[in-house]
Parts: sequence; C-alpha cells; structure tokens
Amino acid sequence: IGTVSTPLKEYINQLSDKHISILIPGGGNSYEALYLLEQGFTDITVIDLAPSVTEKLRLQTDTYKSNIKIITGDFFELTGSYDLILEQTFFCAIDPTLRGNYVTKMSEILKPHGKLVGVLFNRSFESGPPFGGSEKEYRTLFASTFQHIRMEPCYNSIPPRSGSELFVIMSK
Repeated sequence: IGTVSTPLKEYINQLSDKHISILIPGGGNSYEALYLLEQGFTDITVIDLAPSVTEKLRLQTDTYKSNIKIITGDFFELTGSYDLILEQTFFCAIDPTLRGNYVTKMSEILKPHGKLVGVLFNRSFESGPPFGGSEKEYRTLFASTFQHIRMEPCYNSIPPRSGSELFVIMSK
C-alpha cells in the first residue's frame, strides 16, 4: 500500500513506552519499522529472507542504526523474545501449511504478557500469495496457544481492503 497501514499506525500511536522490544517478521518494505523509528521507538527488530530487502532497509535506517536490528534470515529459526510483534503481510505470504508453525514460533518468542498485533485478511483468494482465511479459522488456529484473542473487522482499512481485513490483538 506504500505506507504504514492505518490500523497499525493508530495502534502504534497509542503506545507510550518507546523502549519495548518490537519485532516485524517478513519486513518487506518495512513502512512500519520506519514509522516506529520516526516516532522514537528504540528497540526494533526486522527479519526478512531476502537480502535485497534487508540491505535496502539498512540504507534507509542508517541514521537510526542503534535503534534497529535488521536480520536476513528465516523467521522460523529466529531466537530472542519480544514485547510486541507487528503482523502486516507476513502471515498471508506464508504457505497455509506453515501456519501452525507460525503460531508456535510466535508463542515461543513473545515475552510473558507480550502481544501479537496486526491485520489479517478476512477473505479467500483463488491462489496465493497472498493467502486468505476467515475469523473462525484464525480463532481455531490461535486458540491452541493464545489465551486472549481479540479480533474485529478493521474500521479503518484502506478503501480497496474495506470489509476484508481483521484487526487482531493476541496475548498468551
């Protein structure tokens, strides 16, 4: 979409602790990371498989390099622990057969009382990526690991995605 998504931007805007550890998996263009840096956040990690993506982000964030860690690698091999994980387009990009692994990994790397926050498609696609899904499917998938699951239709999606996105906040 060429910018940080409105639902995530509004969530970020209400965060008061600028020192929480934040992970953005499958960073892509990393608009969220750039926005977090501009807002004064100091402990951001981005992981992406593509060296071209991570190198571009390193160049874009050079003046903030003490506040961001950029990893070229496989999310499923990531170690560490985070207060907040921001999900924008990573979940919909991975093969649906890996979704169980995604949930397990998220649970492993979230700190106690940490949150997984993001936007998920609430629709299907003929082929993917992106891969879609439904609220019922997601609740079933995440309920095995997350005790607190809040999912609601995004009221602030961009017009082309209006009515087809869910805003999610989950914690263990």
